[in-house]
Amino acid sequence: MLGFLNVFKPSGPTSTQVGARVRRIFARNFGARFPVGHLGTLDPTAAGVLPLALGKATRLIPLLEDRRKSYAFTLVLGRATETADASGATTAEAPIPRDAARLLRDVLPRFVGKLDQVPPMYSAVHHEGKRLYSLARAGITVERAPRKITMYALTLLGYEAGVARLSCACSEGTYVRTLCEDIAVAIGTLGHLGALLREASGPFVLYESLTIEQIAAAPADAIVPPERVIPLPTIVLDGRGAADFRAGRFVPLPDGAISKHVFVRDSSRVLVGVGEAVGALLAPRKVFV
Repeated sequence: MLGFLNVFKPSGPTSTQVGARVRRIFARNFGARFPVGHLGTLDPTAAGVLPLALGKATRLIPLLEDRRKSYAFTLVLGRATETADASGATTAEAPIPRDAARLLRDVLPRFVGKLDQVPPMYSAVHHEGKRLYSLARAGITVERAPRKITMYALTLLGYEAGVARLSCACSEGTYVRTLCEDIAVAIGTLGHLGALLREASGPFVLYESLTIEQIAAAPADAIVPPERVIPLPTIVLDGRGAADFRAGRFVPLPDGAISKHVFVRDSSRVLVGVGEAVGALLAPRKVFV
């Protein structure tokens, strides 16, 4: 089993729970359990695109260069929560400026470009061997070093009664919860993330995502081939060449191979691995036996 899944995660379950359910679906249909890897998790309250690598495709995750994310979300003004989203208890309240919509339009450009962002306490970031959320649940707050992120676009879609609707495109590792808190402070109040919908994660987009029920109905049809996710060319080796490649041996580089890295398939079009051009030879870099 080798491929990717574009799963639509509803609000409620954790990303781990969704991955476990996918694993059971494929085990039930194909008679074996396959590893499932995440290409970026979602908080339980968030919904949208949850890309998963299935089986040996987990080894291809490092080759995925496009890690940008796109979100639609709501910013609820006037109230801060312990988790920075709607699931947490209120920690403080503040008046909402009467001209909040104008202030939002004025400050949003400040949050576009390269930014330093401090991860929230309720996050999976490690601190001295422990997850921050474990410390937060124990009532412990620690200093967190800011991280470099990039905000490619940030747009105000609408505003009504203390709730702003926004969309953004950002780099991997961006916390939209923290973004909401920072925007609220910038206009002179407090705030937290209301609803969050991931509309894209790299090459995986919302309109192509499938629900768990759709995947369960036709699991084989849900698999996305690696070539659709990672833009490498494909070359085909004959029987002897494919056997040598599978054994980890260098093979002659076929004519017409112009990319440094390529997917390698055998004569029956089975994906056998990823090769790297080394002079006139093709070196096995990832082999699928």
